[in-house]
Amino acid sequence: MIDLKGRTALVTGGTMGVGLSIAESLAEAGANIVLHGLASDSVADAAVSGIRKLGVHCELVTADLSAPTEVAVDALCEAAVAVSSDIDILISNAGTYREPDFLEIDFPTFERTMRLNVFSHFFLIQRFARRWVEQGTDGRVLLTGSINGRLAEQTHAAYDTSKGAIEAMVRTLCVSLAPRGIRVNGMAPGLVRTPLTASALDQSGVTEWMKLHTPNQQVPGPEVCGPTAAFLVSDLASHIHGQMILVDGGMSAWQQPDPPSV
Repeated sequence: MIDLKGRTALVTGGTMGVGLSIAESLAEAGANIVLHGLASDSVADAAVSGIRKLGVHCELVTADLSAPTEVAVDALCEAAVAVSSDIDILISNAGTYREPDFLEIDFPTFERTMRLNVFSHFFLIQRFARRWVEQGTDGRVLLTGSINGRLAEQTHAAYDTSKGAIEAMVRTLCVSLAPRGIRVNGMAPGLVRTPLTASALDQSGVTEWMKLHTPNQQVPGPEVCGPTAAFLVSDLASHIHGQMILVDGGMSAWQQPDPPSV
């Protein structure tokens, strides 16, 4: 059984989608939660309320991680530590994927994607790692990547680039931090239905097409991601370092599907 009692996790981008699924699974295992969102609104309030009903403490902090990185990361760290000074799990999950075609991407769009999807992860982990090393805390880090870190999409050049960087970050931060008693791993979801992907999946034929390209023929909700995250930051995974675990229904294992039978 996964047991996270006595632990406190900061989950960035945790008020909806994959982040909320992770926060709920950690809370079900007994961890207290500091939930990060872009704003304090009805969506965030509902997320906090739902987690508290699981019998753990939960507080909300807000920050725009697409803002200039140093300012945004420092603001989030200060706010998170102010509500819970004993954070020892960091789920670095916040991200974005909306962008135009590659030929139309401008510098501000690419820079914003990199700030939110790469820079904020790197420096947020650094801030907490410094605290943990100073305190002698056995911290655990989980980064949320994507199957797009391995399999590209024509319409997501910046996003795919950022998620490839996350895969490399998992490995290099493992090498840097494992000797200091801090475990770093990653989880890469395949296509799951979230508020960010719903508009695409609801287009005619898209969900059926994606099921055809997934061995288990499922396009699930984000609830499939939470248990994997909880395992990876638990003591059960104590010898797992520097790994990116794909939660994708087998999509990444399949070169291409057979044509549908006629």
